[in-house]
Amino acid sequence: MIGLIARLSRSVPLIIALAVLAVIIYFVVAYLRTPARAKEVLIRVFTVLCSVIAVAFALVSLYAVIDGNQAVLELAASFAGVGLVGLVITRICAAVFKKHNPHYAEPAQRATVQPDTTSVTRSTVFWKIYDLLGNFRPKR
Repeated sequence: MIGLIARLSRSVPLIIALAVLAVIIYFVVAYLRTPARAKEVLIRVFTVLCSVIAVAFALVSLYAVIDGNQAVLELAASFAGVGLVGLVITRICAAVFKKHNPHYAEPAQRATVQPDTTSVTRSTVFWKIYDLLGNFRPKR
């Protein structure tokens, strides 16, 4: 039990690094864009980052279980726990952000290009050639 608490204290630098990264991202994006956009970017970045941390250290924990290495298991499990807690906090922040900013709840619509439905006939080809030749006529 004492070893688990000691290994949990080793995850404090990871928590500090995540907090510093969050502050840097927020202030840079808020300076370049808006605070609302900074929060949206922060939520996206930390969703991915915390997911990667949780999955990577869960795999390391699984390997430690297979290898029978208790110390690595406790350390990796504590880091995976930090990733999971960060992911839960990020998802809660996303829900609160979308509640207070409903226009961010729906992704932006993308423009679609409609195919040209007009068929090519003799008359349209004639008029296109006529217009093209008209561009080369001398102007008065």
